[in-house]
Amino acid sequence: MEPLGLRAVGSHCSLSEMDDLDLTRALDKPRLKIERKRSFDERSMSELSAGYGRHDGLHDSPRGRSVLDTPLSSARNCFEPHPMMAEAWEALRRSMVFFRGHPVGTLAAVDNTTDEVLNYDQVFVRDFVPSALAFLMNGESDIVKHFLLKTLQLQDSEKRVDRFKLGKGVMPASFKVRHDPVREMDHLVADFGETAIGRVAPVDSGFWWIILLRAYTKSTGDLTLSETSECQKGIKLILSLCLAEGFDTFPTLLCADGCSMIDRRMGVYGYPIEIQALFYMALRCALSMLKPDGDGRECIEQITKRLHALSFHMRNYFWLDYQQLNDIYRYKTEEYSHTAVNKFNVMPDSIPDWVFDFMPLRGGYFVGNVGPAHMDFRWFALGNCVSILSSLATPDQSMAIMDLLEHRWAELVGEMPLKICYPCLEGHEWRIITGCDPKNTRWSYHNGGSWPVLLWQLTAACIKTGRPQIARRAVDLIESRLHRDCWPEYYDGKLGRYVGKQARKYQTWSIAGYLVAKMLLEDPSHIGMISLEEDKLMKPVIKRSASWPQL
Repeated sequence: MEPLGLRAVGSHCSLSEMDDLDLTRALDKPRLKIERKRSFDERSMSELSAGYGRHDGLHDSPRGRSVLDTPLSSARNCFEPHPMMAEAWEALRRSMVFFRGHPVGTLAAVDNTTDEVLNYDQVFVRDFVPSALAFLMNGESDIVKHFLLKTLQLQDSEKRVDRFKLGKGVMPASFKVRHDPVREMDHLVADFGETAIGRVAPVDSGFWWIILLRAYTKSTGDLTLSETSECQKGIKLILSLCLAEGFDTFPTLLCADGCSMIDRRMGVYGYPIEIQALFYMALRCALSMLKPDGDGRECIEQITKRLHALSFHMRNYFWLDYQQLNDIYRYKTEEYSHTAVNKFNVMPDSIPDWVFDFMPLRGGYFVGNVGPAHMDFRWFALGNCVSILSSLATPDQSMAIMDLLEHRWAELVGEMPLKICYPCLEGHEWRIITGCDPKNTRWSYHNGGSWPVLLWQLTAACIKTGRPQIARRAVDLIESRLHRDCWPEYYDGKLGRYVGKQARKYQTWSIAGYLVAKMLLEDPSHIGMISLEEDKLMKPVIKRSASWPQL
């Protein structure tokens, strides 16, 4: 077993470019040995340190001013390990799953306080991502490599739900290791949605797999894995499901409810922001890894065309700020022809009352869903954070999302980061949209619950936008409660004050999300693993303000 704590921290700068960190002051045991190595990243340390040392980060705009009481640290490298970190590493290692002698993932939860296991004893693709990032940041890449290869092998297996066969590119939602006592050997059993609640295939699994493959490549500098014929084929199979021409007139991806982190009925069918942001990021990651030979060239051309259309669509039609809200409020309906302003025939009377009070003068976000006569105005954390990390959001839009988080801290963060969505569904709306789901009651689970795992995405978005003080405040909230509450899966209540009524304890991605956030704050250069810089060739003309007013 590896020693607890940080073994190796990847960085793309030399020791002379940043101050050495004394990480051994807070903890005598275990002693932490720091080795720095050069990793791939688009940005130089000079750009990172420039963004990390001022509030605006991406551009010199006074809109980047922080409205939080938490001041920006005067010392850039003020990180000291918290006692929680050693215990988090120990808990993360307890969750590791081995297959024929090799680590292949982490269990969803190791909760010894309940006998009800359900499917928490499996390795979930989306759940493993923060664990994988923690291991990569710690210089332990083997478990990530084995995970990528094993899930790739599972992708190649036959997938059926009842009598219907799924597409070849579908990645499993999860898998578990089973021991055959007769043959005395282990084998992997995958779930592609056939045993999931609602029997929905996980659309996001394939996207997370591509994103993680790129993170592995960036962290290790090892191009050989992504360039293997198996990985190249796996990428193309995933994208073949998304890039196929059909009846849809939008570049966004049409999905069913329950196909992502929100894996129960929550009214996110259609074109949910989480899937669109992950789709965009996966396309860009694939573009950087695909080899332009054989059918790879055709796939690259398809990706490029889709990215242009998708970025234009999302930045124009999914973006909501004060000015755009006012425009929608004044929309005319039943418009025809190419001159229509209200292109999706959204009824102004469908705007919920809460939006008008929620929207600050400075700030904005990508709404939850846009389709024919439908605009879901709810704020979803994962989709907006991934939009920043993938550069689906423009620099102005990224800063506006951060502005909104600061202005609406009580609503979106409260006492436990981070609300999965806001606001919750309740009353008649809850009954109709969730189907009277007893787990998704108001301010619980997916219906406005608070999920500690989202801390790593929030932290990464904060660092990319040059506003780490927001992340530090969120980390402080986590450290005041998460360990004491035994690392629960989620929290309930309008402020996230109560441990979730059905939350598992020692939830692995809650543990890993905390570790990733801490290591990102300690060494911001890790952001290169999970962040993409803006593609200068994909800058559609935005016909309205990104956020209003421009103060």
